[in-house]
Amino acid sequence: MSSERLAGKVAIVTGAASGFGRGIATKFAQEGAKVIVADLSEDAGKQVASELGGVFIRTDVTQKADWEAALALAIKEYGQLDIVVNNAGASYSNKATESVTEKEFDMVMNVNVKSIYLSTQVVVPYLLKENRPGNFIQIASTAGIRPRGGLAWYSASKGAAITATKALASEYGPKQIRFNAVSPVVGVTGMTNLFLGSTDISTFVATVPLGRPSTPADIANACCYLASDEASFITGVNLEVDGGRCV
Repeated sequence: MSSERLAGKVAIVTGAASGFGRGIATKFAQEGAKVIVADLSEDAGKQVASELGGVFIRTDVTQKADWEAALALAIKEYGQLDIVVNNAGASYSNKATESVTEKEFDMVMNVNVKSIYLSTQVVVPYLLKENRPGNFIQIASTAGIRPRGGLAWYSASKGAAITATKALASEYGPKQIRFNAVSPVVGVTGMTNLFLGSTDISTFVATVPLGRPSTPADIANACCYLASDEASFITGVNLEVDGGRCV
């Protein structure tokens, strides 16, 4: 039974058509939030929005105009915006760093870091103008805390997301705008083979003390807590949802 912890709140969730993003959007809707499903995948995104009673908008998170459109849609449909979940992410295949192309470098930095910059550039002025509290949640990664070879620039992008989250939390806390991050350990998603170079995650899971990969529900539950009023005094944290991997 839903406890309606997010009743009265409106959220934009990027990358919400699948994986962690879909799990987050579903949990938020179950807890009473109105959800803007923001994704590049139109068919899947529209399906998720329909299932959740939300609305879909095709969104390239690396484009400021798309962020402006998502904010405008939230205001048009629901009269406000309270929460932004920067979940959309990108990676290249695990490989020797000297083999990473400039295009791949730009991709992970734009999708994983520039998107956070753009979301704040667009949404923070709205919150300040309206004198509204706000809540940003970045989906980072344990790779940003405990990096290993083969994904150096992906790890760097997630490390940047964590550091930016902390800096923004410090800057905008006096305005009651909270910034937090969630760092999943690898899960079974469409990007798993990129992280590991294989769909067989058994070797990696052996390094997780709790003995399993992360699930969309794990990440959604963490995000729901951070988005709720229960976490009203929590800002600037990076919550590791990793089964003890980073201990």
